[in-house]
This record gives sequence, structure tokens and C-alpha cells, in this order.
Amino acid sequence: MAVSSTLSHTPPTPEPPTLRAWYRANVQALGSAQKAARGTPAYSRLVNRPLARRVAAAGHVVGLSPNTATLVGAGLTGTGLALLVVDEPSAGLGLGVAVLLALGYVMDSVDGQLARLRGGGSLAGEFLDHTLDCVKTCVLHLAVLVSLFRFPVVDSDAALVVPMVFLVVDMTTYFGMILVPFLRRRGAVAAGLDSSAGPEHPLRKWLMLPHDYGTFCWAFLLLAWPRLFLLGYASLLVVNAALLVLASAKWWRELRSLDLLET
Repeated sequence: MAVSSTLSHTPPTPEPPTLRAWYRANVQALGSAQKAARGTPAYSRLVNRPLARRVAAAGHVVGLSPNTATLVGAGLTGTGLALLVVDEPSAGLGLGVAVLLALGYVMDSVDGQLARLRGGGSLAGEFLDHTLDCVKTCVLHLAVLVSLFRFPVVDSDAALVVPMVFLVVDMTTYFGMILVPFLRRRGAVAAGLDSSAGPEHPLRKWLMLPHDYGTFCWAFLLLAWPRLFLLGYASLLVVNAALLVLASAKWWRELRSLDLLET
């Protein structure tokens, strides 16, 4: 009787949370642990990150690691660019390339979200992510170059110069976006200043859309009309080159002012 009484008062073991509840908890946790949106263009901020948040929440449930997500994204992107190189421009090719690149971009954001769910990323993971981003930027324009060479859409070889110049513009921009924040923080610490950025203009995220990688992804839908794709691609080059000039001037002024404060 004593044993029976003891058992009857034992609190029931709580049931483990369901997969759906675990997923929802992950989504909620990520919603309050996002990195700063300032400086992020509209597509990345309003479409890519929210999609990646849900993929990361589901990925965490099944044990997906950040580095695996990075490699999956690289595989999707690589497949899309390989198709661009080997197939003649068409509506089907444009849709396939755009979807694969967009999915790769989602996974490129998933790795960081997974890292936040796990309590923080690793230095090796950050190195892998940035290295593959650099490779992706290079290969994208090289793939366009090869496609234009294999399947000319205009009679002039001058069209081949467009992806060459775009590669230089994009890589210079990427280098600046990685280096300048580091130099800005170092200069602010040396000068005893707060390195946090000020308020963002509400139109900035829309004005930066031509620089958004998501815009590049879906621009390949224009492969259904190859001449229109070349025109759109060249237009993106012009806008991004102009943005690079403006950003470089701004970066120079900021860093120069920090240099003067240190002297």
C-alpha cells in the first residue's frame, strides 16, 4: 500500500515538445535575435532573411549545421551557374538559374541564423561563409562571360567586356564592405568614439536594390529574351559602378576624419 501511495503522487513526466512546437519556438527565437538590418537592401531584408529564418528553424529541428547549410547553398548556386554556362539562353534556363540562385541565397542566410540558434558561430564557419561568397561573386560574372561567348546575343565582342568590368566592380565593392567596417571600428576605438551607425534613411533599402544579390538572382529570368538580359545586366553594372564611386568617396571621408582625430 505504501508503494502504491508513493506512485500515485509521482508527478507525470512532461511530454517532449512536438516538432511543430520546436519549429515555432525556433522561429520565435530567431525573430528576436536578428542581426542589424541597417544597410541591407530591400529584397535581402524583406524576402530573403524571413525565408531563411523559417528554413533555419526547420533545419535546426533536423540537426542541420551552419557549415552544411553554407555548402548546400554553394551547391545550389554552383548548379545554377553551371547550367548558365552549358545551356543556350531560354525561358526555361532563365527560370531554372534564377530559382537555383535564389535558393542558394536563402541557404547563404540560413547558416548565420542556425549559428544564432546554436548560441553563436565559429571563426572557421565565418571564414568558410565569406570565402564562398567571394568565390560566388567571381564565378557569377565569369559564368555570364562564358555564356555570352558561347551564345552571342549581339554581333560585337564588346559585350564580353561587360561581365569583365562587372567582376572588378563587384569584387572591389565586396572588399570595401569587408574592410571598411573593420577599419572604422579600429579608428573609433583609437579615437575614443562610438562606432555605432546613426539612423538609416527610410528610402535607403529601396535605393540599394540594384546592389541586392536577390536582384541579380531574378534578373536571370530575362534570359527568355537574351538581348533584354544583356541590357538589364549592363544597366545593373552602370548603377553598381556609380554606387561604388559614391561609397568609396564616403568611406574615404570617414576614415580620413578618423585619421585626423588620432593625430
